[in-house]
Amino acid sequence: MEMNETAEKVIAKDLVPTVFTDWGLTDYQQAWDKQEDLLNQTVAIKTANRVNNTHTPTPNHLIFCEHPHVYTLGKSGHPENLLLDEQGLKDKGATYYKINRGGDITYHGPGQIVGYPILDLDNFFTDIHLYLRTLEEAVILTLKDYGIEAGRYPGYTGVWLDPDNEKARKICAMGVRCSRWVTMHGFAFNVNVDLGYFKNIVPCGIDDKAVTSLEHELGRKMDMEEVKEKLKNHIASLFKMKLI
Repeated sequence: MEMNETAEKVIAKDLVPTVFTDWGLTDYQQAWDKQEDLLNQTVAIKTANRVNNTHTPTPNHLIFCEHPHVYTLGKSGHPENLLLDEQGLKDKGATYYKINRGGDITYHGPGQIVGYPILDLDNFFTDIHLYLRTLEEAVILTLKDYGIEAGRYPGYTGVWLDPDNEKARKICAMGVRCSRWVTMHGFAFNVNVDLGYFKNIVPCGIDDKAVTSLEHELGRKMDMEEVKEKLKNHIASLFKMKLI
């Protein structure tokens, strides 16, 4: 018993403390501003540590939320991939933002788990490609919990079903920004989302592949809290986080 307790303490000590927060349904601009604030706070600590030769720990955050209908265009995206004009956006009750993440255009809306890890990768690993692959793996493992085999589509980020044939369809999009090895933005996992909104864009600039959701694949409305719990636990396990 004492040995097990000691082992647990050693394991816990090796885990990276990470604050988990679920913002619920949150306006996109408000979420963006809050992400920027958290990133800037962490970068400020890192800068002070470097200048003053100090070792103040940097915080890490894992944030889940949902957004009202919104389309976002990454810094390398093409505006023509939004197929709606200003009136069309109003008719759909949607907003549109050009933002500072990588990637092209995507959609966020109710029924979609949007994840924003604000992590100092110096606390984990300084490899942005590994970071993306690890986030993808967490979604792949979550889908596996529901009996769905998923994978990666060569040349693209995100998580796909049937990625090796003509039925390839995307279930999770990704786009991140990294400053001084501090991340923001993240992923959008389609759970119970209204897939009709994707018809108003060329998702991620890919015009010959479909988009899907967990609800669509399983033919039933999903328990969002259950899916969030599974996904959160997989992220924590893969990144060796201690969620607080």
